[in-house]
Amino acid sequence: MPSAQTAIDYQAFLREHLDQPHSIMRYELAHETLWVKRANKGNPALNYWLLSTLAKLFRAAVLQPVPNPGGPESLQTEVRRLRSFMAKGLRVPQVLATHEQAFVMRHLGRPGEEAPSLSNAIEDAIAQGAHATLQLWQKGLEAIEQAHASGEVLSQAVARNMVVCADGVIGFIDFEDDPAAHLPQAVCMARDALNYAQSTALFLQQAGALEQARQAWQQFVQQLPAEARQVLERTVNKLSWVRFLPRSKSLGRDTLRVLAAHDLLAPAPLST
Repeated sequence: MPSAQTAIDYQAFLREHLDQPHSIMRYELAHETLWVKRANKGNPALNYWLLSTLAKLFRAAVLQPVPNPGGPESLQTEVRRLRSFMAKGLRVPQVLATHEQAFVMRHLGRPGEEAPSLSNAIEDAIAQGAHATLQLWQKGLEAIEQAHASGEVLSQAVARNMVVCADGVIGFIDFEDDPAAHLPQAVCMARDALNYAQSTALFLQQAGALEQARQAWQQFVQQLPAEARQVLERTVNKLSWVRFLPRSKSLGRDTLRVLAAHDLLAPAPLST
């Protein structure tokens, strides 16, 4: 954070960068790193139609898409949610100045240091073995649990939208939509859980940590409110057909992710 002698007029800084060429850009200053994010287009209507169709087909409310209109509305949603998370003691970038078309926020990492996404950190930990991978994964799960306990839900609870800060705390980024404004809280919580599992299970499998992770996952599920737990369990049951998909790399990484997620989420078979 800059000293009084080097204090920055963040509002002026934001005005100077309203015409930046990309919707989000990073700026390295002498004493801190800033990000400027400006309004952009929302998700294509086709994406909503596809997700809505899948939600109806599988009767799974968790798959119901959350509107992201883009433009100033999504920008204001993100600013509001970042401030709400920060007020509750959750780690998110600090909003420093706002404009109708953009806002500036402070980087979650220390000046000159990277703050890797949790996705990249977990993938890098695979080479260190199951224990290191599992530890990072559990930190992400605990961060989601903490957000839920604070009355918040995420937008897209995938590991790439979570950040490993220098002090080891897991932070959150990307809040362009607000699921709780469109879906029941229980569905939102189950949605967070499924997003996180789908985005990380393959890493656990590759590290040989999937079996240990299943135990931590079941503990996480048991602490969910009853309604959220029921939504999650019903969704997992409805998607159980994915276990019949061939486990072939030729089908692509996305298919392998889905299969690994099934292995993580499905209840363990009874021993005989």
